[in-house]
Amino acid sequence: MTTTDNKASKRKWPALVLVVVTLLLLLYVIRLLDRTPRTDDAYAYADTIDVVPEVSGRIVELAVRDNQAVKQGDLLFRIDPRPYQDALARARASLAALDRQIELTQRTVNAQQYNAESVRAAVGRASAAATQASDTLRRMEPLQSPGYVSAEDIDRARTAQRATQAELSAARLQAQQAAAAVSGVDALVAQRAVITAEISSAELNLEYATVRAPFDGRVASLKTSTGQFASALKTVFTLIDTRHWYVVANFRETELKGVRPGTPATVYLLSDSGRKFEGAVDSISFGVAPDEGGLALPGTLPRIQRTLNWVHVSQRFPVKIRVDHPDAELFRIGTSAVASLHAGRGDDQR
Repeated sequence: MTTTDNKASKRKWPALVLVVVTLLLLLYVIRLLDRTPRTDDAYAYADTIDVVPEVSGRIVELAVRDNQAVKQGDLLFRIDPRPYQDALARARASLAALDRQIELTQRTVNAQQYNAESVRAAVGRASAAATQASDTLRRMEPLQSPGYVSAEDIDRARTAQRATQAELSAARLQAQQAAAAVSGVDALVAQRAVITAEISSAELNLEYATVRAPFDGRVASLKTSTGQFASALKTVFTLIDTRHWYVVANFRETELKGVRPGTPATVYLLSDSGRKFEGAVDSISFGVAPDEGGLALPGTLPRIQRTLNWVHVSQRFPVKIRVDHPDAELFRIGTSAVASLHAGRGDDQR
C-alpha cells in the first residue's frame, strides 16, 4: 500500500511542476505584455502638402510624373510666364517714365525756387528804399519852417516816400506769388513708391510661375499634364514629405501607462514582415471622437472603431511613432504595420 502511494506521489510531482511552470510563464507573458504593449492596428504615415500654384496660367512644362521621388529645389512644373513677364516690363517702363518726369519736374521746381529767391531779394531792396525815403521825409519836415527847405522839396520827398512804399507792397505781393508757384515732386515720389511696389509684385508673380519642391518627397495623385490651365490656390497634386516617416498605432488606453514621447518602439510593415525598424514615440493623441454619449466634438478628431459594442471596451488612442531609419522604397502612407512599445527602456523624460 505504501509503495502504491509513493508511486502516485511521484506521478503528481511532474504535473505540479508543469502547472507551476505554466503559471510562471503565464505571469511572465502577462508582465511582458504589460511592459511591452503590441498592436497590429497600425499604419505607416508621413506628412503631406497640396502643391498649389500662387498664380494662374497654363502649364507649359511638367517636370515630374506620378509617384516620382524629387529632391528639394527640383522643378515640379512651370506656368506660362509671358503674362507676368509683360506685367513686369510694363511696371519697369512706367518707373523709367516716371523717373524722367520727376527729373524734368525737379528742374522746373528749381527754377521756381530761384525766381522766388530773386523776388525776395527785390523785396529787400524795395524795403530799404522805402525806409530811406521815410527817413528823408522825416528829416526834411522840421526844416521847412526855418526856410531851409522849400515846400516843393517836401512834396518831392513825400512823393518819393509813397512811391517806395508802393514798390515795396508790389514786391511783397510778387514774393507771395513766387512762393506759391513753387510746387514740388512729393506727389510724383509717392507715385514712384506705388510703381516700385507693383514691380516687386510682378517679380514675385513671375517667380511663382515656376514651382519647385520645398523638400525631399514623392509625387502622389498627379492627374494632369502639360497644357492644363492651373488656377491659383487649386491643388495640382500631392507631395509626400519622405524626410520623416511615422507609424500611427492605436493602443488601448490601459496600455499607455508609462508611455511618453521618447519611449522606444519597434515596428514591422506587413509588406515585409521580416524587417524590423526601430523608432521612438513622437506624440500621443489627446483626443478621439467617442462613439457614444451624444457629445459633439470637432469632426477633425480621429475616429477609432471599437471591436465590441455589447461590452465596455477600452478606448484606443493613436500613438505616433517616428521611425529612425525608414526604407524609402518600402514605406508608403497607409501601409499596414505592427508596433510594440518598450515603456521601461530608455524613456526620454520630457
